[in-house]
Amino acid sequence: MEIRTDDLTGQDIVDLIGGHLDEMRVVTPNADSMHALDVDALRRPDITVWSVREDGRLAGCGAIKRLDAHHGEIKSMRTAHAHRRRGVAALLLAHLETESARVGITRLSLETGAEDFFEPARRLYLGHGFEYCEPFGDYRPDPLSVFMTKRIA
Repeated sequence: MEIRTDDLTGQDIVDLIGGHLDEMRVVTPNADSMHALDVDALRRPDITVWSVREDGRLAGCGAIKRLDAHHGEIKSMRTAHAHRRRGVAALLLAHLETESARVGITRLSLETGAEDFFEPARRLYLGHGFEYCEPFGDYRPDPLSVFMTKRIA
């Protein structure tokens, strides 16, 4: 599998992120509790997106939003349906940590859902050393959100 920075111009990644947003709208009971970003929001200069490809086919994506000089937020982690349960998310998470450390980020945080649907994501992050934390950045306490963080350097 190959991981590279993505400019979000390919139809496959636009579709993957669009599908991610559609699913988040269905599984998040309150629209104010959904914090997934669309393609336009992911094109901001403080966000870097990476895609994972296998034999040229999009397997997944993930992004880092720079919150300050040393703190980044994981956004838009998504594995394509055909590539689920094949280690794409773990591979991408390790890459996000490495790339974040390379640019001076020492702490990564994330927000995910509190519902059962998000349990696999929470297990992934816990298994890679993330811990539950209080809301960070512009987030506020929300019973539908779970916040996690990890020191990476």
